[in-house]
Amino acid sequence: MAEEVENFEPKIVAFLCNWCSYAGADLAGIGRYQYPPNVRVIRVPCSGRVDPLYILKALQNGADGVLVSGCHPGDCHYIEGNYYARRKFAVLKNLLEALGLEEGRVQFSWVSAAEGERFSQVIREVTESVKKLGPARRMVKSFEIPKEIEKEIAEA
Repeated sequence: MAEEVENFEPKIVAFLCNWCSYAGADLAGIGRYQYPPNVRVIRVPCSGRVDPLYILKALQNGADGVLVSGCHPGDCHYIEGNYYARRKFAVLKNLLEALGLEEGRVQFSWVSAAEGERFSQVIREVTESVKKLGPARRMVKSFEIPKEIEKEIAEA
C-alpha cells in the first residue's frame, strides 16, 4: 500500500474555458513549456457553463482531482460567465467540505490566452497538491447526491 502511494500519479480532469485557459494551454504547447501529463482536458465554452455536477461526476468516476480554469475576472468573452463560475465554485467548495472531501481535490484558477507559462505552472501546482493528498477514496463510484443538495447547486 505504501509503495502504491509512493508511485502514485494522479488523474486530473481540467475543465478549460475555450477563449482563455484552453488557448493558454495551446500556447504552453507551442512554447514547449513542460508540465505533467496527468491532466485530461475538457474544453468548455466558458467556465461559467461548468455544472457542479460535472465536477462531482468526474470525482465519482475516479478522478483524483479536478481543475476549473477560466478567463480573468473582467475579461470573460461572455461578459460575466467567470463571475458565475466563481460563485458556483464557492458553493461547491462548501458542499465538498461538508461531504468530507479533502481541500485541494477541486481547484479553480484564472489563466488568459497569453499565459502559456502560467498554465504550465498551474498544472504543476495542481498535480503536486493532488499527489500529496494521495489517491481519491471518497465519492468514487458509490456517491449519490441528495435531491435537496442537487436543487441548491442548480439554484446557485
